[in-house]
Amino acid sequence: MIVYTPPRAAASIPVVDLGGSFSPSREARKQVAWDIHKACRDTGFFYVAGHRVPRELVAAQFECAKRVFALPLEEKMRLHMRNSASTSGYEPVGGQVLDSQDAEKAPPDLKESFYFAMELPEDHPWAQKRIRSFGHNQWPALEGFRSQTLAYQAAMRELGDRVLAMLALSLELDEGFFAPYYDMPGTTLRLLRYPPHPRAAQANQLGAGAHTDWGGITLLAQDALGGLEVRNAAGEWIQATPIPDTFVVNLGDLMQRWTNDVYRSNMHRVKNNSSSHDRYSIPFFYSPRPDSRIACMPTCASAENPPRYAPCTAAEHTYEMFKRSYGYSPIGGST
Repeated sequence: MIVYTPPRAAASIPVVDLGGSFSPSREARKQVAWDIHKACRDTGFFYVAGHRVPRELVAAQFECAKRVFALPLEEKMRLHMRNSASTSGYEPVGGQVLDSQDAEKAPPDLKESFYFAMELPEDHPWAQKRIRSFGHNQWPALEGFRSQTLAYQAAMRELGDRVLAMLALSLELDEGFFAPYYDMPGTTLRLLRYPPHPRAAQANQLGAGAHTDWGGITLLAQDALGGLEVRNAAGEWIQATPIPDTFVVNLGDLMQRWTNDVYRSNMHRVKNNSSSHDRYSIPFFYSPRPDSRIACMPTCASAENPPRYAPCTAAEHTYEMFKRSYGYSPIGGST
């Protein structure tokens, strides 16, 4: 007999080896899914190793980030995200307030970024809808930048689909459960630079204030400096220490809503702990198509635990969160 003791909150973030997810054996895939299940119920964060994304591709994307942020400010400002119908483009330092506890009073974040949506021709029906995450990218005039970034986006979408298949299996659903929701997904690749933390920073001013992500899942590549912190189930902040050749995966608010709070969309924040070096990171936000109807998954509700949220579209939630963070609605509104 195993004597019951109360569970302790995670003191670290687990590493899930995706190697088994490539196996033809359902049992091997279920073991990966179980590891993900445990992580999603506790912190909503985990690392993935064995993902088969080439190391060279990731390194090349970090080089792209360094090149684009090294451009003169006036050149970057010509690519400001307000100029894009999908809010793709440059965001200067102080352009966002991510502190989700009190965004109106919180100081602005100490980071600059470039957003890139799914690349679509201007005459594509989804680009013409002028909605966030689809088309209208503003590309810097840097040789090889566009082709490298598109290759990286494609690799992240492939990895995202694999993680989603394991998430579905972890919830006792068919591995293809998410496929219809992600046939035209909302994708945002974001390049981020966090300058050294200034001594004159305002109280509680961070590189990225404490927040949750808005959508489905996030796949994050971070450099060796670190600085990402995650709040565990006990409300304690723990370090997401960089681990070579891994991505950090976390769940967004829509995934928590979708699972009826079975899985967690957890608070996280960033502070560049270096006083002399820039910190770079590359998150890929992967969400259902904007017109997807998000309702409680069939395995996440029962008579004792009925659905806690009314159905909504993915876009309805995303645009509300965008407005809270930036103070305005992106061009096009919701679908």
